[in-house]
Amino acid sequence: MKKQTSVDPVLYEETWRIFRIMSEFTEGFEELSKIKKAITIFGSARTKKTDPYYLLTDKLASSLVKKGYSVITGGGPGIMEAANKGANQKKKTSIGLNIDLPTEQQPNPYIEKMINFRYFFCRKVMFVKYAKAIIILPGGFGTLDEFFEITTLIQTKKVNKIPVILIGKKYWKGLLVWIQNSLEASGYIKSPDFKIFTLVETGQEAINEIEKFYKKKKKE
Repeated sequence: MKKQTSVDPVLYEETWRIFRIMSEFTEGFEELSKIKKAITIFGSARTKKTDPYYLLTDKLASSLVKKGYSVITGGGPGIMEAANKGANQKKKTSIGLNIDLPTEQQPNPYIEKMINFRYFFCRKVMFVKYAKAIIILPGGFGTLDEFFEITTLIQTKKVNKIPVILIGKKYWKGLLVWIQNSLEASGYIKSPDFKIFTLVETGQEAINEIEKFYKKKKKE
């Protein structure tokens, strides 16, 4: 009788992880490819409902939907909830890309179309691939990670240039001064890299930047 060889449980788990990753990409591509015009909005999950940025985001998302855009968020509370709430007006205009986390991340009730992810990197691809613009409000490590991720992709020309808009001058000022005084001054980035993103104060200014970008693009 031929002796059966035992399967390495670690190798077995790693092999099946590949298929889970493939399934997340497949579902994401299939669902989001149906969305023709989307804006991705990032921001803190800890922002309270009474916070001015929550109220701003709610109104901003509502305005974007009225202009024909869908809104994509991370699907959680805080700024994400505000964006989904404002976008929850028409079928499938309020989209949440939820991530499985041990704390904080519970889907908000305003999502019309939700896709669940286990892996951050799969989710990050979906945030950017179908977005016509990225709007970033104040947040923590995750928000900063998303900001630097998209600026790096545009800087290295791995994705086409799209509007990247930071809202909240008081919040972002310190970081941008540090980038200029430390990174640019040391030669780690170049002056044109600052043109990758735009800093504004209001939701309407963010909309104006998006419209100005695509109006200019039509003329090119």
